[in-house]
Amino acid sequence: MRILIRWLGSLTLLMSFVLVGCSDSGDDSANQEANTQQQQSSSSSSETAAKSEPVTWRFALEEIEGSVQDAYAQEFKKRMEEKSDGQVKIEVYPYGSLGTSSQLTELVQQKAVELAFASPGHLASVIPEVGIFTLHFVLSDDNQVNKEVLSSQDVHDILAPEYASQNLQLLSIVPEGWMVWTANKPLRTPADFNDFKIRTMTSPILTQSYEAYGANPTPMPYSEVYSGLQLKQIEGQVNPIFAIEEMSFYEVQDYMIIAKHAQFIATVIANDEWYGNLPEEQRKWVDATRDEMVDFIYDKQEEFNQQRLEKIKSNSDTEVITLSDEERQAFREASMGVRDTYVEQAGEKGQQLLDTVTSMVKEKDGGSGSESGSGQQ
Repeated sequence: MRILIRWLGSLTLLMSFVLVGCSDSGDDSANQEANTQQQQSSSSSSETAAKSEPVTWRFALEEIEGSVQDAYAQEFKKRMEEKSDGQVKIEVYPYGSLGTSSQLTELVQQKAVELAFASPGHLASVIPEVGIFTLHFVLSDDNQVNKEVLSSQDVHDILAPEYASQNLQLLSIVPEGWMVWTANKPLRTPADFNDFKIRTMTSPILTQSYEAYGANPTPMPYSEVYSGLQLKQIEGQVNPIFAIEEMSFYEVQDYMIIAKHAQFIATVIANDEWYGNLPEEQRKWVDATRDEMVDFIYDKQEEFNQQRLEKIKSNSDTEVITLSDEERQAFREASMGVRDTYVEQAGEKGQQLLDTVTSMVKEKDGGSGSESGSGQQ
């Protein structure tokens, strides 16, 4: 009996070891599985963190803080950061912080800056077709018409390959308001421009546009215009109203002449290779934001220019002259020959673009043939 009890006790103890062994084995499997899941989860979390790591894009301006370009860039920044839920951050660099207009374009080409404004005044030297926006009396007097024309796919499709040839992506064509002449005398006829030293940008077409009036176009960096006027190195300049106010050009000029001969047109550019390599979702955010900005900037530039005009009137004795249709017609006729020079420089694509823009303007103006123009800073 004692032997039986001792044997049963030994059997019980043996079974306990077996069960403990089975239990340890099960725990090891469970632990291994848990560890594997934890590693997978950790890896997944790391990947998610990497994907959501914010990227920073630089947006360079040809104008100072508080300008139309600044308003565009700040709104673009706001909308992009909202769309991306903070995954995309945009830093805005006002004029002078990174270089001149032509230097900004070079920075975009080199991928040192992702986004920038590029105006035809300097860009036409490498993309002659964009010189159309320095011609006078090309666009409509009606900005609603200009909005449809400049944001049209037809215009974009002609210009985009030319931008791409310079490793630039054309995102948008942005109007900033009517160009206005300032001087210390009224400028009512082409004869008034005879040997008149007017500051322009370096665009050959823009220079010839003023030579057609008999003027002496004088290229000068934007930042030097005020001192140039003050020291009488130049006699006048041409810019949209908001720029004349924010740069205080009116302080050293007696007259502002509104001829509606041209608008200041800028383009928003990106590095073409950078844009093409963006993740699809980010590129969609950029495209959507660009499209949304069309109505925004037309309204904003009108608001800016009207407010700045009132400010100039209330803060100075500058006389504002608005040319009559008859006076404008004389300038229109004098400017027509410059179109031939533009086509000589821009070639077949330039002719195609000029025909497209002018025919669209004429059609949308109801066939009236009322045409106005583009401009420069």
